Amino acid sequence: MLREEIVAAGREILRSGQVVGTWGNVSARESAGNAYWITPTAMGYETLTVEDLVLLNLDQQIVQGRRKPSSESLLHQEIYRSRSDVQGIVHTHSIYASALAVAGVPLPGITADLAQITGAPILVAPFELPGSRELAQRAVEALENRNAVLLANHGMIGVGRDVAEAVRVCQVVEKSAQIYCVAQALAKPQEINQRQLDVLRDKYLFDYKQ
Repeated sequence: MLREEIVAAGREILRSGQVVGTWGNVSARESAGNAYWITPTAMGYETLTVEDLVLLNLDQQIVQGRRKPSSESLLHQEIYRSRSDVQGIVHTHSIYASALAVAGVPLPGITADLAQITGAPILVAPFELPGSRELAQRAVEALENRNAVLLANHGMIGVGRDVAEAVRVCQVVEKSAQIYCVAQALAKPQEINQRQLDVLRDKYLFDYKQ
């Protein structure tokens, strides 16, 4: 079931235009907490199957799988190591979020849904080479206790309590980034104050459920 969710998430970010080709990656932590499944490198999402996924432990050793894991597996490893609450990670290259990342512009708390699902504002991690441990470390530092981070000149990362939530984080960040870019053409975007951002986040974490 967990691997099926990863495959479905990969197809969703491709379908929605958040990635093109074989770029981006998706992972989910195993229930035991000391290993995670991740998409393989250089394979298209449209043909991906559960058999193509790779299980890595938190020391980056392959536990199961015949494929080469994503080149960004260090990024996933460092996030899982630093955030016990994170169970799913999605890395995308969506247009508006990536535009902010290229410009080095953080995404402030401008919409209620962004504040709820991410704990805005979303910061920009300094550029480091893709796949490097330096990138992983800078991303973790900028992520802090939020659910998203922009990667300078690269893209974004969304994390969540499961893979589905991580996908929603990426969707909301991309939508909010687009709103922010459009709003700047009209006037100075109005930000939600920090106290209200905190209230929105708490309501989402503790009350937003059936």
